[in-house]
Amino acid sequence: MQPSDYSMQGAVDLGARKAAMEREAKREAERSSGTANPYAIDVDENNFQDEVLQRSMSAPVVLAVLQSSSEQSAQVESAVDRLAVAAGGQWAVAKVDVQASPQLAQALRVPAAPMVALVIGGQVVPGPTGPATEAQLRDWLSQVFEELRNQNVLPPEYTGLGPEGEPGEEAAGAEQVDPVDAEAQEALQRDDFDAAEQVYAKALESDPKNEHARQRLAQVRLIRRLRGVDAAAARKAAADDPGDVDAQIRVADIDMYGQKVEDAFNRLITLVKNTRDEDRDRVRKHLLSLFEVLPAADPVVSKARRQLTAALF
Repeated sequence: MQPSDYSMQGAVDLGARKAAMEREAKREAERSSGTANPYAIDVDENNFQDEVLQRSMSAPVVLAVLQSSSEQSAQVESAVDRLAVAAGGQWAVAKVDVQASPQLAQALRVPAAPMVALVIGGQVVPGPTGPATEAQLRDWLSQVFEELRNQNVLPPEYTGLGPEGEPGEEAAGAEQVDPVDAEAQEALQRDDFDAAEQVYAKALESDPKNEHARQRLAQVRLIRRLRGVDAAAARKAAADDPGDVDAQIRVADIDMYGQKVEDAFNRLITLVKNTRDEDRDRVRKHLLSLFEVLPAADPVVSKARRQLTAALF
């Protein structure tokens, strides 16, 4: 694997596990506050057949392909949710996160996220790609439903849409982009890792409890360490010399980026057991830095922390 194989976007949106956990946390918050869309479901490779294709045989399904930490995706998702709730369940919303389910996104040949499509009778009707307002999505759905009624795919009395909302509702519901993330993203687009690190380090210094900034900082540092690394050569070096601390740490970083989280943690925990003094402390500190890439509540992190404690004592 060459340096070009490592995505700069991955530095701030690392891992299907993290993306899935963030979406679940958001769903739980919406349910608790009573603002959840009752007609929406998150779909992945495991439930796409049943929740999208099979369901579309009896009612339309709007497919929303989204990307975590994207302002455009957040706005499109909010607009689709409002339209679905206003329609009173005449159609369901199936949400695909391209980071949590990259293989599904590839199978769907998604050109970019956000993207919206309609699935009816197992067939996909392409819709808007990129930023789209609630009014634009409503117009598109209206046209699609009218065409489907004309083709007798939907009954004549099917409206598919509820009453239009009051002006300003869309703006009120739109999520605001985090200015810290925006500044860091701009720096990463310039390939300026120093600036990106400083942005998140400053945010963390201002608020030591800012877990979002802590994760982002750890992710940027991880991707930076992997720049210029040949993965095949690194793995060979680690296999040839299990006692080479630098080689083992490098492969743990590669596994972490490649979402082989438990492999990365287990490699370093084993290394902690087999090293002493300064080497052991260096491995321990590196493992702790990798813990920060994921949410603190991730059960894999909790398990690895217990294993690290056992290895140390």
